[in-house]
Amino acid sequence: MTSIEQINAIGVAGQPWGAPEKARWQALQQVQRSYADEVVTRVQALAGKWQVQCYGQLDYGDGQYRLLALRSQPWRQDLPVALVTGGVHGYETSGVHGALQFVEQHGDEYAGKYNLLVLPCISPWGYERIQRWNALTVDPNRSFVADSPAPEAAAAMTLLASIAEPVRVHIDLHETTDSDESEFRPALAARDGKPFVAGSIPDGFYLVGESEKPQPGFQQAIIAAVAAVTHIAPADENGEIIGDKVVAHGVINYPCRSIGLCAGMTDAPFVTTTEVYPDSPKATAQQCNAAQVAAVRAALDYALAHA
Repeated sequence: MTSIEQINAIGVAGQPWGAPEKARWQALQQVQRSYADEVVTRVQALAGKWQVQCYGQLDYGDGQYRLLALRSQPWRQDLPVALVTGGVHGYETSGVHGALQFVEQHGDEYAGKYNLLVLPCISPWGYERIQRWNALTVDPNRSFVADSPAPEAAAAMTLLASIAEPVRVHIDLHETTDSDESEFRPALAARDGKPFVAGSIPDGFYLVGESEKPQPGFQQAIIAAVAAVTHIAPADENGEIIGDKVVAHGVINYPCRSIGLCAGMTDAPFVTTTEVYPDSPKATAQQCNAAQVAAVRAALDYALAHA
């Protein structure tokens, strides 16, 4: 990962980065793991039982990537869509592997109930470099907007726009990590020429609902399922998680669509974003993946029961 010292050495403090500074940041990013070996091979292993769709191609010069989706086979016009997205932030590992583990272990359980559409790794460049941004220093999870500056987000939105069946539920799998505070928030401040304001990282799992359609029963059903796997983040002394008011145990709300989050890209009535905490001494990588799987299953089951 990029250190604060390396970030602070880019450009002039208090001035937003231009093209030279962004290129310098990109040059610091090194491949640390393989999208082909760790993601593509697992997706391709499901071909036959599932339809594997290439919905886009990224070419960043230092890396070319096929964007892959898994679709129910057969795809039925009489069924609603359940959308699972992971790896919008490539460094958030359990989002990617939790999405794949869900398909591998439980996808068949929803045959005849949903058209499942799973995008396990929306940002493969970031996955390989364990980075929040893409190669353009753009956060894909603020880019699900018209004329998106992130080709990863644009490709996902184009895919969803091509699907006629209604999306009933969308669960977007994320993590909150210690590196958010040690690297990614300082990088954001430096890129935008703003002072860095220190925050805190909650210890535990939490959800981010859509403030325009909060669905409190839906959110709490997911929290209850995940609590059997890993611990839920408590509110801080201000009754907040990452600076936002807790509206129920382990739940905060954002205006997802208006700020360009992945969770806002459909009209699904049931929407949430998971946030796993992989750096907790009370959680293992396996628990983090299992928490994502539990969250997906609870979300899909609740949306079926409350159609």
